[in-house]
Amino acid sequence: MSHRTTLPPAERAGPGGLIDLRRLKAGRFSSIWLITLLLFAASPLISPGSLSGSAVLSMLPFAAVMAIAALGQTLVVAHGGIDLSVPGGMALAAVLATKLPAGSGVPVWAAVALALVVGALGGLVIGFAVVRLSIAAFVASLAVNSILIGVVLQVSNGFPASAAATLSAFAVGSVAGIPNLLLVAVVVVGLAHWIIRHTVLGRRFIAVGAGRPAARLLGLPTGPYEIGAYVGAGICYALAGALLAGYLRTPDILLGNTYLLPTIAAVVLGGSLLSGGITNLAATAVAALFLTQLDQVVLAAGASTATQLLVQAAVLALSVVARGVPWGSIRARLRGRAPDPASTLPSP
Repeated sequence: MSHRTTLPPAERAGPGGLIDLRRLKAGRFSSIWLITLLLFAASPLISPGSLSGSAVLSMLPFAAVMAIAALGQTLVVAHGGIDLSVPGGMALAAVLATKLPAGSGVPVWAAVALALVVGALGGLVIGFAVVRLSIAAFVASLAVNSILIGVVLQVSNGFPASAAATLSAFAVGSVAGIPNLLLVAVVVVGLAHWIIRHTVLGRRFIAVGAGRPAARLLGLPTGPYEIGAYVGAGICYALAGALLAGYLRTPDILLGNTYLLPTIAAVVLGGSLLSGGITNLAATAVAALFLTQLDQVVLAAGASTATQLLVQAAVLALSVVARGVPWGSIRARLRGRAPDPASTLPSP
């Protein structure tokens, strides 16, 4: 059972052929920057005080955690998959990073390292199930998520623990007024974005996601890249969970439950192609910032948590619908020109 589809011929075309892929990607990824700027401009009008210094500084750490978790989801989507193990991966990392130092005297750095290793192992199991056993990605990841949640309940005995002082101090600290969590997110996302865009490893990773048969014809070992996407995703979820646990000090044992839909929404809003092959990690991070600020504005305006979730779902639905509209063709007709063949492709 395959969990991906190859890119449409129009999106694979090169010079002389047909569609300028660079123009397509620019339009696909640039819109999230625009709507994020518009949201920040409108925030004071919707909810006065939502752009105050204290409000922004309290929002940025959560945006950073969201960006790191969404980075993991983006790696999987780049290969045409979907990962539903976000809640379990984040929750288990949070429990390990807090329970082990508190109950067993394990050094904080060792507990966090163990959390990252466990996250990688969870991703490895999902990747093996998807690639080697041909199990659908959503089925494999949902099963692993259930296992991870079960381990969380077993390790925690149903009760949370407080983060060690060193982990908490780092998570809530800042450098020159910039939150440490934001700095971590910038480094992690920036490094991953550079690897994907500017290294042979990254280009091969994207090539495999664009189409496994074609990648095999080029002699690329597709399996390791596909499994690696889930391993990398598991590490991202674990890092996000450990950092969030430190920031919250005494986190809920199921703190990752509210991050599944937002990570998928961030990938979609960032312009990644859900069938794989076209993705932009920086755009996903900006989408995470957009969603976090949107949540803050909605809650500051007095809306309930249920309304917040409805707004997230509505934004995601509108993004998917908007992407299916041939905006370039519409613009060309309004200007009285014959539409460019490239403009018939959906774009945000």
